[in-house]
Amino acid sequence: MKRIHLLLTTTALLLGFGSLGIALSDDDGDERGKGREERKERSLIQANIAPATDPAYLKECGSCHLSYPPGLLTEGAWRRIISPESLSAHYGDDASLPEQTRAAIESYLIANAADQSRRSRERAFAAFANPDEAGGDLPRITQAAYFIRKHDEIPPRLVADNPEVKSFSQCDRCHADANKGDFDEDRVNIPGYGPWEKD
Repeated sequence: MKRIHLLLTTTALLLGFGSLGIALSDDDGDERGKGREERKERSLIQANIAPATDPAYLKECGSCHLSYPPGLLTEGAWRRIISPESLSAHYGDDASLPEQTRAAIESYLIANAADQSRRSRERAFAAFANPDEAGGDLPRITQAAYFIRKHDEIPPRLVADNPEVKSFSQCDRCHADANKGDFDEDRVNIPGYGPWEKD
């Protein structure tokens, strides 16, 4: 009888310690898993392109159009666009700036250009940069090979022929959070058409 009592007590203790060990290890797993899930969730809401953040750039350029994220063009393209000569004939407008402001904006754009970035989508803009950026007309984001590839399925009637959009350069018309660097195709909403869905 003593043996059975000892065996039952030992079994109960082993089961108790085993259950405690499982409970504790499960709790640790939850914490680690929770951290992984939180990181995954943060990465989903993190901008896929770094948004423009420089106050001078946001004020001077953003007063006329979307302050395009610097990671959408290469250093060479930004240098051409922000040069004093180019600003005086900035896509048909005079966007001249005081030299100190222009130089500060240029430094910001160059430091954050596509070819300086570690973000994969921005690097794609650099990798597929137009080799003709160095001469001719001013560089256009809409002429970048990566941009064209990402927008090639969208019929012009939904953008260029759409009075609510007018041009592919009006990113923020269809990408509501473009100013936050969010260009996710799953959140595209074309004015007058609705959410973009591939057929």
